[in-house]
Amino acid sequence: LCVFSSLQLVSLLLIGIAAWGIGFGLISSFKVVGVVIAVGVFLFFIALVGLIGAVKHHQVLLFFYMIILLLVFIVQFSVSCACLALNEEQQSELLEVGWTNTNSARTDIERNLNCCGFRVFYQNETCAADCLRTLHCRPCAPIMEEYAGMVLRFVGGIGLFFSFTEILGVWLTYRYRNQKDPRANPSAFI
Repeated sequence: LCVFSSLQLVSLLLIGIAAWGIGFGLISSFKVVGVVIAVGVFLFFIALVGLIGAVKHHQVLLFFYMIILLLVFIVQFSVSCACLALNEEQQSELLEVGWTNTNSARTDIERNLNCCGFRVFYQNETCAADCLRTLHCRPCAPIMEEYAGMVLRFVGGIGLFFSFTEILGVWLTYRYRNQKDPRANPSAFI
């Protein structure tokens, strides 16, 4: 049951962080928030399936829970390792791709970090930062690069921790699934 609550904790954290980001105006992209909330709801239902399967000792529910949890582990472990393995050059390239491909994220970054432009700000561009009034705006790339490594290490470490609790959940589900149900009729197994 501890593993089910761990997966529920991850799902509630995802939903809560997405709601917090949109509530405080840190994120204005409803696509990003929608995806994060959808993943959180999906994980919550998977944890619920595992919990019901464990309480009822339902073999099919436990099997599907175990398979889906293994797939979640593989994805989460891969993403966590990728976050921890990115060097500064790769982080910079990733930030530049994100900057050029999303207008809503660009506006959020400029407003929250009080900067304009990625590496250089041209006067004919629009900027959502308050520093534009004083005409003393710093470019956003150095500010983002300052935080990118720290955030990626934090996210990778947390993801790695929860991925190991998920593989523990797969192993415990496998062990529990293969046990006989103590509530069942003993003569039914003969």
